Amino acid sequence: MTNFLLTLAYDGTAYCGFQVQPNGRSVAAAVQDALQAVLGTRPDIKGCSRTDAGVHALGFALNFRAETGIPSQKLPLALNRYLPPDIRVLAARVVPLDFHARYAAHTKTYVYHIHNSPIDSPFAARYYARIPARLDEQRMQAAAQGFVGRHDFRALCAAHSSAAAHGDTVRTITDCHVCRSGEDIQIWVTADGYLYNMVRILAGTLCEAGAGRLDPARVPAILASCDRGQAGPTLPAKGLFLHSVEYGLEKQAEI
Repeated sequence: MTNFLLTLAYDGTAYCGFQVQPNGRSVAAAVQDALQAVLGTRPDIKGCSRTDAGVHALGFALNFRAETGIPSQKLPLALNRYLPPDIRVLAARVVPLDFHARYAAHTKTYVYHIHNSPIDSPFAARYYARIPARLDEQRMQAAAQGFVGRHDFRALCAAHSSAAAHGDTVRTITDCHVCRSGEDIQIWVTADGYLYNMVRILAGTLCEAGAGRLDPARVPAILASCDRGQAGPTLPAKGLFLHSVEYGLEKQAEI
């Protein structure tokens, strides 16, 4: 038995999220279909995150166990033959048998894309949230610094979240910063874990600061309030990308 770690990129537009759902297409089901076609079995897969409907990924990680003689370096091309064009396996490697893509993750990095323009792009509109009024990225950056550290992020959590219901809302953000290139703004967040809609609410709060409706210095008070109503709006899923997952795995030869 071998434990494989796959790195995926996918366009989440047509999917109900990563996790298998009874009422729609999921990324996980598409991957399992491809694994069954290649391996002849349908292994259980463990994803690094439960990305929501419409959320994209540049470096999603999942693992599965299988008995196969196929070398890991040949799995990406083999699986991509059977995957839809909006999902691609970028890399594969062998990991220890007890490795779990979700629980072994040290940090995960998300990036939220904003098109700060009154006019949509005809090519990329499905990959960003458009905000027509000019945003001040320096105010956004000042507000972003208030989120860095270990905090109770209940104010940035959807009200119906199970984590909020159980009081499991403390997380550590190690980096949060804002970049602008012309009309495009990126909000980068790296943390040891996330609450439901946390990054999308964080991005909406930074946009409130950028629009001048929120004093960046109020961020600590918003977090201390643990009140979802004090934070900004939840931005659309289509602007959110899971960028990468860090595991701290030592480099090892592929088998």
